Amino acid sequence: MDDEPLSGELLSAASPQVGDHLPDVVDPAAAVLAALDQAASKYLADNRPQKTKDGYKRDWELWLEFLDWLEPRLGRRPADTDVTKGTMVSFVVWLDQVKKAAPNSIDRRITGVTVTARREHGVTVPKEATKAAREALKPMKKDPQRIARGRGKAKAANPAQIRQMNTAEPQPTATRKKHVPPENALLRDRALAAMAFAIGGRASEVSELTVDGIKLEGEGLVVSVPSVKDRPARDVPVAFGQHAATCPVRLWLAWKEVLGRTTGPAFVPVNEAGRLGERRLSPDGCRIAITRAAQRAGIDTRLTVHSMRRGLVTTGRKEKKRVEKLRAQTGHAANSPVFWEYVEEGEMWEDAATDGIGL
Repeated sequence: MDDEPLSGELLSAASPQVGDHLPDVVDPAAAVLAALDQAASKYLADNRPQKTKDGYKRDWELWLEFLDWLEPRLGRRPADTDVTKGTMVSFVVWLDQVKKAAPNSIDRRITGVTVTARREHGVTVPKEATKAAREALKPMKKDPQRIARGRGKAKAANPAQIRQMNTAEPQPTATRKKHVPPENALLRDRALAAMAFAIGGRASEVSELTVDGIKLEGEGLVVSVPSVKDRPARDVPVAFGQHAATCPVRLWLAWKEVLGRTTGPAFVPVNEAGRLGERRLSPDGCRIAITRAAQRAGIDTRLTVHSMRRGLVTTGRKEKKRVEKLRAQTGHAANSPVFWEYVEEGEMWEDAATDGIGL
């Protein structure tokens, strides 16, 4: 009796079936199993939540940034697929000490790099590599200070803080007492902070900005904020600022001159020698750049890209900017509760309940 052909969603019609005319050297059952494995991988990838896919993408971008960071220290850059016990443990330490990532975030990064290496690059990551990485992570998960990293809502930034970040002599921090960033890194960070504030951009949007998407026009810049995570793209106006130290137009033009090109990523990594990278600065890289700039300026509040986004709305409302203008700039949905929370924060002291009532 002939075998019944296999059916089901995971096996396409073009997949080899038992009973097909296959070369003698091919085991029909093995061919069916191989087809099922391939179809299963595709099915899982297609049905993976978009948030997970975006997370894995960010994990791999950080991995590549880490390998770039290793280059001047090793004398050569490891290959993208050199996912070994040594590189994985070093990656954990780098995320902890350089990126100041929370332990749970580091744990996710380990998974993201492992999965991406296997599924996108065909590399089998040795079990001892991931095991060693998580062994290195164990003591970090018990440290209250590390656990507290990244908790809580981002504080709204304001123009005075950006001016302080962009003009102050770099102050030593607890972890980088003698480190002075190269001038190219400082120029990038100044332009990055001002641009993030001016467009009210998410970290992922700031990361995706391109040189040719930022055009100088009559009264300032027109910035094309690309579509990220299926959100609509938008073109936003960025006017000349009142102060050179915080003017997003002048700071962008100065940084663009350093970039020396008219296409490609607007913001890129800068190594300790001041050399510019080719890849775009990742969303996490944008966050860290702003956080460190604030730390170098001696600002006590932890600032991030989201601080800039929130700060545009709160500052704008204090200065009586129209709500619809602010929302168009940031790309918030009309019914976004977060946006209206920012609006209320900006209006907190307007006609305050206790103001002028005779107290």
